[in-house]
Amino acid sequence: MWKIWQGEKMYENVLPDFQRFLLDKKFVTSKYVSYYAVWVDKFLKFSQTHADLSFLERQSKFFSLLEGIDGKDWQLHQAQEALKIYFEQFQNDESFESKPDSLGAGKGADNYERVIKKARDLIRIKHYSYSTERTYIDWIRKFFGYIIEIKQKDIMPNSLSEGEVTDFLTYLAVNKRVSSSTQNQAFNAILFLFREVLNIKLDNLNKSVRAKRGQRLPVVLSVNEVQTLLEELKGRNKLIAYLLYGSGLRLMELARLRVQDVDFDSALIFVRAAKGNKDRKTILPQIARESLKQQLEEVKKLHEKDLAAGYGEVYLPDGLARKYPKAGREWRWQYIFPSVKLSIDPRGGKIRRHHINETSIQKAIRNALNSAGIIKHASVHTLRHSFATHLLMKGVNIREIQDLLGHKHVETTMIYTHVIRNMSNAPQSPLDSLYENVSEEQVCR
Repeated sequence: MWKIWQGEKMYENVLPDFQRFLLDKKFVTSKYVSYYAVWVDKFLKFSQTHADLSFLERQSKFFSLLEGIDGKDWQLHQAQEALKIYFEQFQNDESFESKPDSLGAGKGADNYERVIKKARDLIRIKHYSYSTERTYIDWIRKFFGYIIEIKQKDIMPNSLSEGEVTDFLTYLAVNKRVSSSTQNQAFNAILFLFREVLNIKLDNLNKSVRAKRGQRLPVVLSVNEVQTLLEELKGRNKLIAYLLYGSGLRLMELARLRVQDVDFDSALIFVRAAKGNKDRKTILPQIARESLKQQLEEVKKLHEKDLAAGYGEVYLPDGLARKYPKAGREWRWQYIFPSVKLSIDPRGGKIRRHHINETSIQKAIRNALNSAGIIKHASVHTLRHSFATHLLMKGVNIREIQDLLGHKHVETTMIYTHVIRNMSNAPQSPLDSLYENVSEEQVCR
């Protein structure tokens, strides 16, 4: 299914516009242009048979299939880069058509594409993260697709009303049976579309069927389980796990850490523009200090190598790149955990070394959990939950933990008080009371 190499055969008939785009923009050499087009073509065909999934879910499943090919990591990387260029550069270039992902014909469809472009521009003006941009644009596109394909309406974007939003949210809950978090994500994207892009007020959405989520206790590892997990990791992955658990960092907070965000003298890590666009400080674990210093030494060598090759620039937040045009090449702005290779910045087209891909962190932790024999439904974020819970068990004040986690409301942090199980104070089970003076062996006979 995934084999694309067939001798020296060239795929000139596959997405010719995209191939011309790659050559014109000099993203890849002519030798590999057709292969990049093949990966995009495979994904588009894959999407047709998985139309029930969101765009991000389709990408994840597509790449998961590629990960199963032994010794073919280069194919996965090439496919990821091909899709990235196609959807983030080619689709946004007005000089090239994007028919495979278009919204169809009609007076409304062309205007929908213009609205999507306007939404993307507004998201960037507001300095939303790139992941938020991708998620919002994907949901807005799915909403418009629902209007055209499911509702079979051909109306102008500014004629849309609360009724269409209500129907779409109900469709997601009833027909697609999406989770509450997925539906809320879609709702936030559509709310941005109406309020910020279309300037249409949404006052009453009570008639829509909303997916409801009851209170869920977070999954937390015991101290012994965390120790077992850490023993399964080595090198950079172990340092990453140290910081996730020892500092209570979110996944993307860790990925976006820069050199200047670590204060070794004060044993602090500064988290910049975290959730809610807030800064905070948290603990730098003592045990991670030497490993972190070694990581910085390796990153500095890599940065010097990039500078010598004419690169070495990283993305700078907000308007800093314009205010300080040379700052992106400075050592203090470099990512602590950089990507293993240079890539094209989808927002500016520059070749930069971005931070580590979050999926590689997730994969490393998932593999370690499996190797450690931990059967809990744990993830990267579980280490953050464990950080908070274990601090509570040590008697740290709930308000201090709130600050370390960056929670806006203490009620959010209070969830961890329900997780703690201090067995010395736990009541005895009535079943055990029946057999206080009987051994377990006698009971089991």
